[in-house]
Amino acid sequence: METQPSHISGSPCPEEKYPKPSVTVDVVLFTFTEGTLRVLLIRRKGEPFKGRWALPGGFVQKDERLEDAAARELFEEAGLKGIYLEQLYTFGDPGRDPRGWTISVAYFAIVSEDLTGEVRAGDDAGDAAWFDVYQLPPLAFDHERIVRYALQRLRYKLEYTGLGFLLLPEAFTLSQLQNVYEVVLQEKLDKRNFRKKILGMDIIEETGKLRHGDHRPAKLYRFKAAAIELEKARRRFP
Repeated sequence: METQPSHISGSPCPEEKYPKPSVTVDVVLFTFTEGTLRVLLIRRKGEPFKGRWALPGGFVQKDERLEDAAARELFEEAGLKGIYLEQLYTFGDPGRDPRGWTISVAYFAIVSEDLTGEVRAGDDAGDAAWFDVYQLPPLAFDHERIVRYALQRLRYKLEYTGLGFLLLPEAFTLSQLQNVYEVVLQEKLDKRNFRKKILGMDIIEETGKLRHGDHRPAKLYRFKAAAIELEKARRRFP
């Protein structure tokens, strides 16, 4: 005797037995400019949270890879493309989205200051702008939590990798480098100990040039090519 499929015989179909959430992506994009660590935000054009600032992001399309969705949303909402995105964390607390059960896969990236001028609001956004990460406006959804999580990731990577090459100009003084660390870490660092530590990491080298100003000339440094390539390999830059 031929048996009937379970969903015909009264058992719940797979969609009923295993309800599926919506999946979104959000992008935390940092830069360091004018002595401040900044994050890119988008002003929402529609509900929910119409008019409020949020991270670039949106729903993942059918058969779309997560990283492709993140890159697409970043381009559609801010006009940026070709930026490597590193997966950060997955956020899925109940009630985080008033539209329903939604899981968001967050991505994290850093761009150098020379790319900040390329940001422009796309058709899906009312506006796009850089904000001081320590003075954020009220954010939509749980995006403030996502930014805080990304900031912790940045602090960890800055202390143990050569990631700083994305936050500084090609040539910089040790004072400039220390300033970046102090802003990101939110703590005052002892000058002597900082220089001993950073030089001991073997990730920077002298350029042979000096920066002249109001005080005595300061040596200019750059990140070593090997340190940059290692960081790129870690991050799987395209």
